[in-house]
Amino acid sequence: QVQLVESGGGLAQAGGSLRLSCAASGRTFSRYTMGWFRQAPGKERESVAAIRWSASSSYYADSVKGRFTISRDNAKNTVFLQMNSLKPEDTAVYYCAADRDGGSWYSSTAYDYWGQGTQVTVSS
Repeated sequence: QVQLVESGGGLAQAGGSLRLSCAASGRTFSRYTMGWFRQAPGKERESVAAIRWSASSSYYADSVKGRFTISRDNAKNTVFLQMNSLKPEDTAVYYCAADRDGGSWYSSTAYDYWGQGTQVTVSS
């Protein structure tokens, strides 16, 4: 069992930055693919970024490429999402997720564990 707790959300102005953190419990965190998803009001949950267990591969949605960076610290059981050049359309609840089996990074059904989410609001 893995428990995920996100933090770092809040209010930012367009062009600003926020850094999300996701702290994970569990001894096998280092073997999981970790992903970030987001869901805006009235919209479906969408993938944002993911990173494999070894951090050798990371993936990004086209909408955030060049602006967001995902990283992980396996020693601290934590994954991060650095968000720069924020836009109002980045406003959403952001969720951290863990995948045991290294499936399709962009598919929410590949993930086994989810955090409660943290709100990110970007004002124009």
